Amino acid sequence: MQLVDLIFNRIFIGFVFLSILCTANAKDDGTDSSITIEKEMQSFVVNADGSFVATHDTVLLINAERAISTYAQRSLSYNRALETLDVTDAYTQKPDGHIIVVPLSEIKDQQEPRSSDARMFQDTGAKVVTFQEVAVGDRLVIKYKKNRRAALFPGQFEDISAPAFYHTRHFSLIYDMPDRLQLNADSIGFAASMPVSPAGRKIYRWDYIPTENHRVEQGSIDWMEYRPRLYVSTFADFASFAQAYDKNARDMAVVTPKISELAHKITANLSDPRAQAWALANWVRKNIRSVTVPIGAAGVIPHDAGSVLDNRYGDSKDHAALMESLLAALGIDSTPALINRDRLYAAPSVPTLRFFNQVITYIPSLDIYLDSSADSIAAGYLPDNEIDKPVLLTKTGKLARTPPTQASRVAGISRFKFAADGSADFTKSMSLTGWEAEVYRAGNRTVAQADRDNLVARILAAQGQKGTGTFDPGDMNANGDDYQVKFAGHIANFLAFPGIVRIPVSSTFNSAIFDTVSGIALEKERTQPFSCRDVTMDEQSLMEMPKEATITGIPTPVTIHDAYFDYTSEYIRHENSVLIKRHYQFHHSGRVCNASEFDAMRPAIDQMVRDLTAQIIVQRL
Repeated sequence: MQLVDLIFNRIFIGFVFLSILCTANAKDDGTDSSITIEKEMQSFVVNADGSFVATHDTVLLINAERAISTYAQRSLSYNRALETLDVTDAYTQKPDGHIIVVPLSEIKDQQEPRSSDARMFQDTGAKVVTFQEVAVGDRLVIKYKKNRRAALFPGQFEDISAPAFYHTRHFSLIYDMPDRLQLNADSIGFAASMPVSPAGRKIYRWDYIPTENHRVEQGSIDWMEYRPRLYVSTFADFASFAQAYDKNARDMAVVTPKISELAHKITANLSDPRAQAWALANWVRKNIRSVTVPIGAAGVIPHDAGSVLDNRYGDSKDHAALMESLLAALGIDSTPALINRDRLYAAPSVPTLRFFNQVITYIPSLDIYLDSSADSIAAGYLPDNEIDKPVLLTKTGKLARTPPTQASRVAGISRFKFAADGSADFTKSMSLTGWEAEVYRAGNRTVAQADRDNLVARILAAQGQKGTGTFDPGDMNANGDDYQVKFAGHIANFLAFPGIVRIPVSSTFNSAIFDTVSGIALEKERTQPFSCRDVTMDEQSLMEMPKEATITGIPTPVTIHDAYFDYTSEYIRHENSVLIKRHYQFHHSGRVCNASEFDAMRPAIDQMVRDLTAQIIVQRL
């Protein structure tokens, strides 16, 4: 994510937060009422070698105009090297029963955009079906058949399904299996039927139990962890799943002379294995472009490390293969580690590729994880969505877990010098330490100079202010976990002088503490597990008033020390200035907090909110 996006996301959160301070959340069950899923039938006939034919039969009822642009065109993904996909029936059904069949010319093969510029991944395609003359009240009917000619893992089968956030009247999953393949399941909200056993076969069926949807709360983890979903797998355990992946991957990490030469060149001046590993990971993330295709969609066999190096791109499993070979060239043993790339933090009881859909690297002797496919995260850190996650180490078959926390600190110093007309000159410096440093640095490298030039004006405009300014992105090409940026500018309409004005103490130009607390406080109550992370933030802001104005009131300092938060604020008045000092630190043993923990946090959150929305009162006659 670019720095511009990070800043504006924080501003958006702050605005949403302010808008709900005085209003209760309206009742919202999370259901998108624009369509109704009247029928969703998925039937799999699985062969002994793990190949299968899947038949999909879907009927969607269009309830609102806004749904037409989204659902009048349906994209069906498949892997052209492993599958065929045939649309057997597709039509629009009018309320009077009249049918408008989708012509063959409107069923087109397309390259999926994420792999269109990566030759090694161009087996990933999509059939795009465009329905005709769609209007509110119509039903969109589609039937298609996917023929998987070869299993990703020979002799095995696995799948995952879940109802979407729509009114779903009927959703059934049927698996017709060879009787020698035991189908194991992990389900929430699906009713299992007693398996039927015709000669040599065993037919399993699960039916979705219609239930009330609950709105996905702000910041909650992926709803697949607690809402209705079904995982099925023929793998007996995680060890056998890991072994199947390792069998495919082990020969792809061969150390070639070219790889050996590169590994020694990158680490020529380093003798410490940890420093060597970080240097290799940093080189790979900067020089091997990452293609974000999840495992399964692009198969499960990595490209060999030599070809990844030659082509200078690859997906996560290719990155892991190259990292393994580079490390091996230095005598450092490593293993691919399967992980979930989404916001899921608890592994199901049955292993599937739809859960373990990404590969990173684990070095047992150093007990460190590396993700060289994350080009905006410096080695020594992991992307935020990979912290406190279950991982499956493919060489040993053991389930492990990534570190529950990682260092992060943000410090900001601001100065506002107000004029008698209410305008203000300001400066701000920010120092980022830890995993966020490279996120901001890498993001800035992708921002055009014109966008940097306009950044301050855009931030001010988003806050309802007029002004101009400059942005100094610092050293964007440095390494390490420390990064500094600076802002400076002029705000034309900050204070509405003359008269009595109230200055929000959060007016520190992109306050990280305000934005962080705002994000937590977006929900008054929580029923779902939500993401939370350790972070330390310090901010100072000096407000200098013109001689024509008088400071008549400042907020009361606040001190909070409990099981979750260390928070202090000070308001130091000196002559006609106020120095605001804040410290915020959150403590938690893992990346996920639950509803009862939120209840315990609530008093401190409310106290911080009151402090962050307090005001300095200034009078100018």
